[in-house]
Amino acid sequence: MTFPQISKHELALSEFQGRKSKGDKTQMKKYVWILAATVLFAGSVLAGPIQQDQQPAPDNTKTNQGDANKGATTADQQKMNPADRETTKQIRSAIMDDKSLSTYAHNVKIITRNGKVTLKGPVRSADEKTAIGEKATQVAGAGNVTNHLTIVPATQQ
Repeated sequence: MTFPQISKHELALSEFQGRKSKGDKTQMKKYVWILAATVLFAGSVLAGPIQQDQQPAPDNTKTNQGDANKGATTADQQKMNPADRETTKQIRSAIMDDKSLSTYAHNVKIITRNGKVTLKGPVRSADEKTAIGEKATQVAGAGNVTNHLTIVPATQQ
């Protein structure tokens, strides 16, 4: 069996072409992976967020209109003297320590002016309204609490 003679030049050329094709294959694989990743990313971005049952945006416009009345007690009227701040802090702590209360109840407005406390905002039940009023009365004293909390059952948002 005889083998054909290959010159050094032909051998070098064939090795170069072989390396070139391996490099081309590697580069092509990179290109395909980048293209696939780009298509996947673009598809997920264009698909957008999945629509779920959307609730209407909270609208406190009606509630806040009552605060626009002249003489209405609002949170910005909270006195900054140490006694009023301490009263508000103690009432807020008592409310937050009660884990049986709803998030609504934990977020009521507590406004203290000259030792007089006004409670405002929605709560989920009459029991919560009573419990918060009692906690405020324990701190501020009888006759020093005005309870303007409103009951908003969980079905209404």
